[in-house]
Amino acid sequence: MVQPDFIKQDLIPVIIQDHITLKVLMLAYMNQDAYNKTLTDNIVHFYSRSRKRLWKKGESSGHIQIVKNIYLDCDNDTLLIQVEQVGKAACHEGYTSCFFKRITDNKIDICEEKVFDPEKVYK
Repeated sequence: MVQPDFIKQDLIPVIIQDHITLKVLMLAYMNQDAYNKTLTDNIVHFYSRSRKRLWKKGESSGHIQIVKNIYLDCDNDTLLIQVEQVGKAACHEGYTSCFFKRITDNKIDICEEKVFDPEKVYK
């Protein structure tokens, strides 16, 4: 079975990209269990460094990510996963992408509109 090199490091970075628009939605981490669960369910799972446990993306919000394509980098230690983003947001702060802040002239500019209110979703 082809898989990332989890021997080199327990957690590998995973870039999540919309499979149609190619917009980068987020970056998170997977361990071997999260990778295996993602392959089995065809829904993205991560390892939450803050919660210290497996985490199915969208388990609270319903904004799951359905796997469309998985790419492995040349060193076998980073994944790019193209997904169908169910719901409008990948970001827990209510934005489509976690990359909604643009730095211009050393200031942060919010460059997206919120698509949901996190206080209503994460009670």
